[in-house]
Amino acid sequence: MTPSDIHDTHPGPRPAVRLHAETTGSGARLVLAHGFTQTGRLWGPMAEDLARDHQVVSVDLPGHGGSSDVRADLPAGARLLVEVGGSGTYLGYSMGARFCLHAALSFPDRVRSLILISGTAGIEDDGLRHDRVIADEALASELDPPLEGERDHDDRERIDAFLHRWLDRPLFAGIPEGEVGLAQRRANTAAGLASSLRLAGTGTQRPLWDQLPLLEMPVLVISGVGDTKFTVLGERMASTIGENAVHAVVPGVGHTAHLEDPDRVTELVRAHLPAPSD
Repeated sequence: MTPSDIHDTHPGPRPAVRLHAETTGSGARLVLAHGFTQTGRLWGPMAEDLARDHQVVSVDLPGHGGSSDVRADLPAGARLLVEVGGSGTYLGYSMGARFCLHAALSFPDRVRSLILISGTAGIEDDGLRHDRVIADEALASELDPPLEGERDHDDRERIDAFLHRWLDRPLFAGIPEGEVGLAQRRANTAAGLASSLRLAGTGTQRPLWDQLPLLEMPVLVISGVGDTKFTVLGERMASTIGENAVHAVVPGVGHTAHLEDPDRVTELVRAHLPAPSD
């Protein structure tokens, strides 16, 4: 079975009018793109802090939250993201970093500066990328399609069980109990999360390493020192982009650096953001 075989058996991207987004604060614009199973409201104290002197646009990405009915792959989702985000700094975490990276490469006039937390430019090895597509399809199949005749509460139970397994991964062990945001994650739909895995999972990302030098805006790459894989990826991304990129490694945290140490990550973000007069 090939990745195209998998995708052909499920609905592909379909047109959407607009992604759901919530805007707080005023000032220079900062667009936030969350991770898988999250929503635009799951940024911990960082979003509220930054909204004190910035206009923060928190977007629900395709298949999530208020955008649960949106079906879009990474290129189409990047277009939808900039349509709702406009011109400003784009900050993406994990899955959100994939969307922001595509947005920066395709719409450099909208992405004035870029911040990637625990991001990657893609899996280069065709076999490994295929394996990831297969793995993500297995996860998606746990969620959707629901069995014929299932009721809504069965769908809720399906999501609850999936979230329990997902958050039990070592990758997320560092998230403080109060920042897990389970209630917000439960607001997602099984079909929406499944479509996100199938259309915008890591295995679907065409490797973008050779395009990274095209990024001319300031770029900040953030990783947690305990997340060895993404720290190595982050260092490679920054060095490949060039002199306009900086890689910051946050001590004492892992994959979810912005939730584990929001004060330090907020400090890094503030130092990177354009001055109000820019």
